[in-house]
Amino acid sequence: MKKAILQFLFLVTALVCTNLLQAQLFNDAEKKIIYGGDTSTMLRVIQITVPAEHTILLTPSSNIQHNAPGLDLLAKRMLLAMRDTARPGVGIAAPQLGINKKLIWVQRFDKEGAPFEFYVNPQITWQSVLYRKGREGCLSIPDISGNVLRHYTIGLSYQQRDGTFKNEIVEGFTAVIFQHEIDHLNGILFTQRLQEQDNKKYYPLATGVDLYLEQPSKR
Repeated sequence: MKKAILQFLFLVTALVCTNLLQAQLFNDAEKKIIYGGDTSTMLRVIQITVPAEHTILLTPSSNIQHNAPGLDLLAKRMLLAMRDTARPGVGIAAPQLGINKKLIWVQRFDKEGAPFEFYVNPQITWQSVLYRKGREGCLSIPDISGNVLRHYTIGLSYQQRDGTFKNEIVEGFTAVIFQHEIDHLNGILFTQRLQEQDNKKYYPLATGVDLYLEQPSKR
């Protein structure tokens, strides 16, 4: 059993490394966004209400080199956009700034001081069968929110800024944020998740507890 688990982890790591070896640099249009205007200010968060921007939000993102020129500046301007006092958030993904690259900021409520952390090429490698229901909104979707079912625990893989790889197990509300932001990297919005769950059945573990299991479909 131990050998099988080690072989599985080796396979997952190999697949992640293979994907990241294919990482790209920012294209000319993305550089124009990153270096545009006053580079000490936040970037504008794009909206689904603008057709061309909606298309960007529905487009899957590609990997990015961990040391790509412009990455530090983009990270800084992404964080400023997420912490905009007019509409602060707890996470943001590069596609929300018009850049289809796998980059996100997440507030880590599971760590002391709830720090904001930046992730390069994050991927979800495992998901629990237990779900958590919670209210979600999105900086790119004005005036809409909903109760979304997310996996309570996830396995997470990502690349650090020095190029090394890291794997984590994350649970609770922080895992929800990661799932929301990584969905953005895959061109998926939380409103689509709401539609998906309407077509499935879930049952609560106990009355008054927002933890659920998916009811198997009958065949």
